[in-house]
Amino acid sequence: MDIPKKAMRDVFLSALIERMRENRKIFFLTADFGSPVLDQLSEMFPDRFINVGIAEQNLINVAAGLALENFTVYAYAIAPFITMRCYEQIKVNLALMSQLKSMNVNLIGVGAGFSYVVSGPTHHSIEDISIMRTLPNIEVLSPPDWVMARDMVDFTLNCTGLKYLRLDSQPTMAIYPQDTSSFNEKGYNPIKKGSALCMITTGYMTMQALELNKILSLEGIESSVIDVFRLKKPDCPALAEELSKHKLVISMEEAFTGKGGLDSLVLNLKNDFDLPFKFKAVGINDSYKFDLGSRDQLLENYHAGLQSVLGLIRRFL
Repeated sequence: MDIPKKAMRDVFLSALIERMRENRKIFFLTADFGSPVLDQLSEMFPDRFINVGIAEQNLINVAAGLALENFTVYAYAIAPFITMRCYEQIKVNLALMSQLKSMNVNLIGVGAGFSYVVSGPTHHSIEDISIMRTLPNIEVLSPPDWVMARDMVDFTLNCTGLKYLRLDSQPTMAIYPQDTSSFNEKGYNPIKKGSALCMITTGYMTMQALELNKILSLEGIESSVIDVFRLKKPDCPALAEELSKHKLVISMEEAFTGKGGLDSLVLNLKNDFDLPFKFKAVGINDSYKFDLGSRDQLLENYHAGLQSVLGLIRRFL
């Protein structure tokens, strides 16, 4: 039976509601950003829910204060706004402060990559991987489907510290089985294994890589797909060992390349572990575009869609 598509934020919030029933130290904040499931949460736990309004800087200030009082805090907003509108507050009140006192603050950003398709560059979140990886003491989590997004609830509860969780705003298929907790600690998962090349991906681009894997397989080209969902702290030695098996590695991210994102993670591994593979980075180049269209069309505008990546692979092979 096919597993239906689900919205990441709905399954995440539903799982969090169940944890809030048991744990009175969980506090939820939003910057005037809602959903039907969030309405349930606010009605069930009015004493542990605050809508701070369209005020992301204050959202971070309140989150930091609650965390210093030993609450586990979830702060919820649209991805570009919860990262860029309040970047200094994240640096000072969370990244810096967490070196002085243990804090568990989880920033939930909805709208990763181009998932707010028709809203244009103001609502596209293609900078967040780079800028959030820059800050010390903050984990960057990028699940590819709703199954992992749901399982991230327990991970964020049990792993004390600061986390930025980037969720797609569109309903996603389930590419994982019904539990991903067995490999959450290592921060990546080899979904497909092949000898010709390796596509190392994150978020929505993992779905794209799996489509490419099918197309290439029909052409007799067997490829690996590695999903990286902890973009700051994967198990680097183990991941380097996986990459060492391939002559060509292609990083795929719905984010800027050459600016500290997934491609930088892979290049650091290549350098640190002296890996011999050829490397190509697929993602967003150094420009904004105002064209409207489907998500695949937006990616093709940056030569990061399926057809562009297929052409890249065929030229290399």
